[in-house]
Amino acid sequence: MRDSSPGATSNTRGPTRSTARRDIRRRRRRQRRLIAGVVVLGVVLVAGAYVAFPSSSPTAAPLGVTTSPTSVASAFPTASAAVRAQIVSLAQGQLGYATDPSSTYCNRFSGYFYSGTADCGNSNRDAQWCADFAAWTWRLAGVPIVYQFINGDLNSSSASFYEWGVRHHTWHPVASGYVPQPGDVAVYGLNAKALVAQHVAVVVSFTPGARGPNAINGDGNHTGFSRVEFVRDEFNADAGAGSAPLAGYVAPNA
Repeated sequence: MRDSSPGATSNTRGPTRSTARRDIRRRRRRQRRLIAGVVVLGVVLVAGAYVAFPSSSPTAAPLGVTTSPTSVASAFPTASAAVRAQIVSLAQGQLGYATDPSSTYCNRFSGYFYSGTADCGNSNRDAQWCADFAAWTWRLAGVPIVYQFINGDLNSSSASFYEWGVRHHTWHPVASGYVPQPGDVAVYGLNAKALVAQHVAVVVSFTPGARGPNAINGDGNHTGFSRVEFVRDEFNADAGAGSAPLAGYVAPNA
């Protein structure tokens, strides 16, 4: 552009158009090289960060592959030895207890949960009560259970312990190789598809080589009608309607 001020001469011109174009092209090449370098640097930094700090999220198992019950349950804490000992102590303290009136299912454990029919003439409730007995020992020992008739919570249904164990990742099928611990609840005669089980009992101990646990049963029938009793190596439970084989164990959670 020419200087239009008075006295200006023609030799005061700025750069020619061709020179300006060359300068513009040089600047654009420098900018492109700079941008490319920044992009490469960014890729290198991101890759390095991925190697140094891999994702902590667990990798999903491939379709068709399942983890074993014991490996799944081991990732979730179960009750302490003190809580387990308290469960066993509570169960042992009820040995010999029988329903009142006799020859009925009126019992104090269903009465504790206000479960069953109120036709006993006292504070007991009328219901088959093996599950109520086991839930009572857990509740009084401090296991954080919810008692209600919703799938996944405990109630008077024996199958509710199976559902609870699956929900809390503490269910161990009998074929898994799990060794039962004191305070666990053994589940008998389970039909998992129908969500029905025949009986549950509180594990006291396990003898190596035995097929079943040494357990205390609420609503047992070995020593009389509907009472609390101890059975050794209980692989089949006397559920009244025939044999009820051991299906697995549920561990109390922390």
